[in-house]
Amino acid sequence: MHKPPLSSSRHLSNSLINSSRRNMTSTSPPSSFPSTPYTARHGGKWPYTPADFDRQDPSPDDVFYQPTRLVTHIDDQAISKLTQYYALSLPSKGKILDLCSSWVSHYPPKVGMGVSKGDIKVTGMGMNKAELEENSILTSKVVKDLNEDPTLPAEAKDLNAATCVVSIDYLTRPVEVLKEVHERLVPGGEVHLAISNRCFPTKAIRRWLRIDEADRLQMVGDYLWFAGFRKIDIFTLSDGAGNGGGWFSRCDPLWVVRGRKEG
Repeated sequence: MHKPPLSSSRHLSNSLINSSRRNMTSTSPPSSFPSTPYTARHGGKWPYTPADFDRQDPSPDDVFYQPTRLVTHIDDQAISKLTQYYALSLPSKGKILDLCSSWVSHYPPKVGMGVSKGDIKVTGMGMNKAELEENSILTSKVVKDLNEDPTLPAEAKDLNAATCVVSIDYLTRPVEVLKEVHERLVPGGEVHLAISNRCFPTKAIRRWLRIDEADRLQMVGDYLWFAGFRKIDIFTLSDGAGNGGGWFSRCDPLWVVRGRKEG
């Protein structure tokens, strides 16, 4: 199975692990995963520079994503955890937007059942038409480069949820995109940003490659805060230790930074 190379250490910082353990009982679903609330930083002043969002490869993204890649970018154990999280978090009815979508969205069976009944509509936005065509969960498919134009399509409105899997690190205008998501969500709607430590380093933003996992999670929390979200939590789905505890059982670490629209 092809996976992007590691962009940093596989280990979560001890401070974030301890913080997650202190917050094992989240005040809202999915309480089965350790969570810690994001706390706003920087005194309301945007802390990042344009250089933070430069990339090693500044060429147009439609060239890089032109080859069809029917592969997964996190391992099976991490995918299983993500699907469990989605089963607890995604609605059984309504509208879902899958940002930076591909040939599979890792949604649970309840979403597939909702789609088949007509109770759920899923809009997938991605960079490769052939990959989107392979994704059977999607009810509408939009090929778009969000780094060129961060606006969402007309059909992405009155959203109950939005997802983005291990791709927030590729967005050069993340707050603009997330402001669009915030505007299109219904009150109480949520965005779920799944994060691991693998990426295509030439296309990830420069700052992402210079910081560790704990700082990345805080940075994504900053994105959501400056996009207008106020209820923000960080969930640890997998710390990378795997089921057996030994080195050979290790798996990809996985977190979700979730933002909820107030109202």
